[in-house]
Amino acid sequence: MEVVQMLATHSLLVKAFLGFLVGGLIIPFVTSQNPLGFRKASFFYTMIFQGLTTMIAFAGLVAVFTGNLGWTMTTIIMIIVWAVMMYIEIKKYKVIKIANLENAETHKVIKSAFVKISLVQILLVTLMVVLMILKAKGIVSF
Repeated sequence: MEVVQMLATHSLLVKAFLGFLVGGLIIPFVTSQNPLGFRKASFFYTMIFQGLTTMIAFAGLVAVFTGNLGWTMTTIIMIIVWAVMMYIEIKKYKVIKIANLENAETHKVIKSAFVKISLVQILLVTLMVVLMILKAKGIVSF
């Protein structure tokens, strides 16, 4: 029963995270006239991002170990996707932190990069969700 609860928690956290990622797309638009506000909002976004991804990873790993689910290819892919997303998010925030956002052109480029990176992250999470749905239905097997 604990494994089912952990997998349900993992799934719920992934859905909440996907909603968070989609909601985060508004940050560059809401702070378009306030470069320092963009930096501050990006900081909070990154902290929440890291917290949610860590909770997702923890719930997934607990389910793997308590349920003796083993290291399937999908589990390995999820870990790789998690590591890539964390790396990208940390790099994104570091660039925003050191960028001269007072320069209008720099601010525009950084906002554009923020949106593009967010779309890539949404795509990665969505692809993992679709992969897991296909695996659960028996359409693919890893």
